[in-house]
Amino acid sequence: MARKRSPAAERHAELIQIALLEAAPSGLPFKRLMGACELSQYQTRSGLTALRDLAAQKGWPPLLWTRERGYHFCASEIELEEWERAWVSEKLTQFKRMITGTLAPHLALFPRSRWANYLNTQIEAVKATLEMAASQSG
Repeated sequence: MARKRSPAAERHAELIQIALLEAAPSGLPFKRLMGACELSQYQTRSGLTALRDLAAQKGWPPLLWTRERGYHFCASEIELEEWERAWVSEKLTQFKRMITGTLAPHLALFPRSRWANYLNTQIEAVKATLEMAASQSG
C-alpha cells in the first residue's frame, strides 16, 4: 500500500531526483543536496522520504546514503548488499541494546508483566533473524 504524500513532498522529491541524476554517479552529501535543490533541511528530508517511496513504486534503483558518496541511486548488487548488511548490523545492535538496557531491567522489576514477556519473545525472534542475516557472507 502506497503512503500518502503531500504535493509539496512530491515536488521536493522531483527536485532531489533531478539533482541526483545530474550529479550521478557521484551522489551528493546532504548539505550539497539542500543547496542544489534550494530546499530547507525539513523539505530535503521529506523529499528524500517521498523519493524513496516513489523509487520503490516505479521500480527505480534504490536511493542510498553512504559516507563516501552521500545520497545516490544505486544499481550495483555488491554495493546494495554491503549497504543492506550494514543496515542489518546496525538494527541488530539497536535490538541488543534495547533488550539489555530496557527490556531485561523491566522483566527483572516486573517478571510477570504480560507485555514485557510478550515483547521479549517477539524481540528475541527478530534478534535471531537479524543475527542469521548478519552472519551470511556474500
